[in-house]
Amino acid sequence: MLKIQELRELIKLVDQSNIDEFSYEHDGSKIKMKKHNAASGAPVKNTVAEVQQAPVTREVVQATPQVNAEPVKVEEPKVEATEDLHKITSPMVGTFYAAPSPDKDDYVKVGDKVSTNNVVCIVEAMKLFNEIEAEVKGEIVEILAKNGQLVEYGQPLFLVKPE
Repeated sequence: MLKIQELRELIKLVDQSNIDEFSYEHDGSKIKMKKHNAASGAPVKNTVAEVQQAPVTREVVQATPQVNAEPVKVEEPKVEATEDLHKITSPMVGTFYAAPSPDKDDYVKVGDKVSTNNVVCIVEAMKLFNEIEAEVKGEIVEILAKNGQLVEYGQPLFLVKPE
C-alpha cells in the first residue's frame, strides 16, 4: 500500500495533469482517482481519491494509555534568579515525570543533595523514557516543572545551588 505522502503526491500530480481518470492496483489494493473539468462538460470538482485495501490478515493491537495533556504555562521561578544557581534544562520536548513510576517516590525534592550522575527526573518522548541527570553537584533549590507537564527543549526543570 502506498504511504500517505506518496498518495498525496499522486493526487497532486493527477490534479495538475490533463488526465481525467487514474487507476492503480497492487497486491489487492486499488486506487482510483477521477477528476472532472470544464473542458469535458462535467462540473468542476476537486480531485477525489478512492482507496480500497485488501482485507487485513493479521491485527496488531497495542494498548497505550492516552493522556490528555495540555501545555502548561511556565511560571517564573519563585526563587530570585541569581547567577550562582544552575538550571537543569530539558534536553528534548516531552512529558516531565518526577518519579520512576506513579507508585514510587520522586527522584528528588527541594533541599536534596545531588551529584553529577544522580537521576533527577524522566522526560518521556515518543514512548521512550529518558533519565535526566543533575549535571552538577549541589542542592535542589526549586523544581520548576510539575509531574505530567509537557516540557519544551531547553525549558528549565530544576534550580540547583552548586557546591
